[in-house]
Amino acid sequence: MREMEFKMERQGLVEVGDEIEVTEGQLPMSYYYTIVPAVAMSGNYPIYERLKSNRGRVKEIRHNDRGYYIVAEFDEDTPV
Repeated sequence: MREMEFKMERQGLVEVGDEIEVTEGQLPMSYYYTIVPAVAMSGNYPIYERLKSNRGRVKEIRHNDRGYYIVAEFDEDTPV
């Protein structure tokens, strides 16, 4: 299982245990991921860390002074 963190602007858009789908965006030297439908966005990942699955599950939701963060798990054996 691979864990990734996503920034969510407000609470209540997803809950722990929810299944999620992500879309992949490409920059010149990296990739980023968005939880559909535009719930949260990941940071940028280098090409060698590209996600191999587009479905995952919300493992944890954290809140701090900078906002809400989703930690999601992805099964890398499931291809994109």
